[in-house]
Amino acid sequence: MAKQPSKTSTRASRATGQSAEHRVLDDVDRQIIGALERDARLSVRALAEQLHLSRAATYARLQRLLDDGVIEGFTARVVPHLAGLQTTAYIALQIEQNTWRSVSAALAELDYIDSISLLGSEFDVLALAHAPDNQALRALVLERIQAIPGVIGTRTWLSFEEIRGAGAPWAR
Repeated sequence: MAKQPSKTSTRASRATGQSAEHRVLDDVDRQIIGALERDARLSVRALAEQLHLSRAATYARLQRLLDDGVIEGFTARVVPHLAGLQTTAYIALQIEQNTWRSVSAALAELDYIDSISLLGSEFDVLALAHAPDNQALRALVLERIQAIPGVIGTRTWLSFEEIRGAGAPWAR
């Protein structure tokens, strides 16, 4: 299989707005993605058997999805509180105009930041953070995030519980 991009390079490319060409997925592509979202440890052989395809066809399609950037890599879904990350928060940021690239790239490098969304609202950026405790969250927001050039202000909401949805339609 192709070499996977590092977590840092993948986060940085997303944070700077670089992306692969939009590609139309057919039913088989969606089935491959859905199967891998349910179990990223599936071997090509098991995936081929599940989809009733040859191993060669499955491998070629999987390789194309990787090469095209549709699949960025393979990962485990971690339950944050069971991994020692007891505090979950959404952090909204107001930033100076035209600093979203540098701010989102800096956020992507911080520990405890799970996802970053650029918004069209009163806030410009929304980050999801999972930290070990309130003190770590406090340091993240007040010392690390507010020190990023271009950040004007933040607002933090603690999350009492996270509920995962069913995911994308192909994951079902």
